[in-house]
Amino acid sequence: MTQAPLFADQDAQPIAGRWRQGSAERRLTVTNPYSGETLLDLAMADWHDLDDAYRHAQAAQAEWAALGPNARGDVMRRAVAIFDERRDEIIDWIIRESGSTRIKAQIEWNAARAITQEAASMPTRAHGRILPSDIPGKESRVYRAPLGVVGVISPWNFPLNLSARSVSPALALGNAVVVKPASDTPVTGGLLLARIFEEAGLPPGVLSVVVGAGSEIGDAFVEHPVPSLITFTGSTPVGLNIGRLASGGKHLKHVALELGGNSPFVVLADADVEQAVDAAVAGKFLHQGQICMAINRIIVEEPLRDAFTARFVERVKALRLGDPADPETAVGPIINAKQLEGLQTKIAKAHAEGATLLTGGDTEGNVLPPHVFGDVTADMELADEEIFGPLVGIQSARDEAHALELANRTEFGLSSAVFTGNLERGVRFAQGIKAGMTHVNDIPVNDEPHAPFGGEKNSGLGRFNGDWAIDEFTTEHWITLQHEPRQYPF
Repeated sequence: MTQAPLFADQDAQPIAGRWRQGSAERRLTVTNPYSGETLLDLAMADWHDLDDAYRHAQAAQAEWAALGPNARGDVMRRAVAIFDERRDEIIDWIIRESGSTRIKAQIEWNAARAITQEAASMPTRAHGRILPSDIPGKESRVYRAPLGVVGVISPWNFPLNLSARSVSPALALGNAVVVKPASDTPVTGGLLLARIFEEAGLPPGVLSVVVGAGSEIGDAFVEHPVPSLITFTGSTPVGLNIGRLASGGKHLKHVALELGGNSPFVVLADADVEQAVDAAVAGKFLHQGQICMAINRIIVEEPLRDAFTARFVERVKALRLGDPADPETAVGPIINAKQLEGLQTKIAKAHAEGATLLTGGDTEGNVLPPHVFGDVTADMELADEEIFGPLVGIQSARDEAHALELANRTEFGLSSAVFTGNLERGVRFAQGIKAGMTHVNDIPVNDEPHAPFGGEKNSGLGRFNGDWAIDEFTTEHWITLQHEPRQYPF
């Protein structure tokens, strides 16, 4: 018997325990960025919907947390089973809604499934502690508890995974969650997850999704008195504003921010050129470069610059462009016309600043061919700002010290990579990079559900995944017991 689709109701959101229309007068039309096909048309949520979602989450959270670790873990395990059963349907939505190539969509499905599977073990890993005390007769305990309600703001580039990496651990640890997905990807950024967890047995009201305009509910989502933690993945300017709202309003709250990146990909003179080129092509052009960890700058020590550049350009020219649903496609569409226009402005600026175009091409619809520039210097916009598209510049480094200087010449510090023939040399170089993550002889695009994911400098605060997620989504409560009368100083 054929299963009903996970997401069939085109005009409903899971708000406060039931699927219903949003209350805003505005409607949202979501289109396939490659074909232009309309995928969804729904009434958006307003402040009243948001308030309803948060209030119901607060009311439902205590009972959900009280179910105990195994019951919450069981919901996670059933959700993983649904990921498996609905794999093709989920991947198809990722391709159609975010313009992901099939390769990238499969990677994203696996990552979202993996963090949910990791979350299934978290309820029994959230430990308290017994501390010694210098005070006679005192017992000192530290209890670990859920924060309460978590607000999740997710982006459009890896919508399913970047929602799941907050939603799954937060739920597993006894919190209730309200998600605000990006307007380009409301289905994969929230509505599909809500259906998955509903089928897995999550009680009504514990997870809500509010699809609303940032101009109408964006600030209120952060400032609302109910959530104790706001997690956000997106641009640094928006993240800085969220940090201000969370710390400067009437209600202080925790934040976990994964923001912009400017990932350096360093190729030292003793690196294997073929290995480095293969990695650079994948690390730059997966999902059209629309990844916070994607290679933003290629920095090559002078002895290898010409050989690396020639082989890299040759490989890039051979990439297949077009329909993301085709398994052979390597580069699909940019998410929307506004993002495409911004990339075309960056291309014009690179030309104006004196960079040399080594390969490029004209757009077809929202498909922008990869652009590779040579003769790029650190002061050019192409090296100084996050690109978030299939553009890249190659910089030349005089020596290892200069390569490290160039790698660190940025306000960002998310992910990074270095290629070398000597792994311990690579580790020493990696330790000099000011970033949250560095990969030796691999691409900067790495994410494992048990490893700490996050950045330094203007790339964010906090860490996701594994034990680090347990720290982010819980709080510690110090409780002491004075077993015998204590002698006070007066």
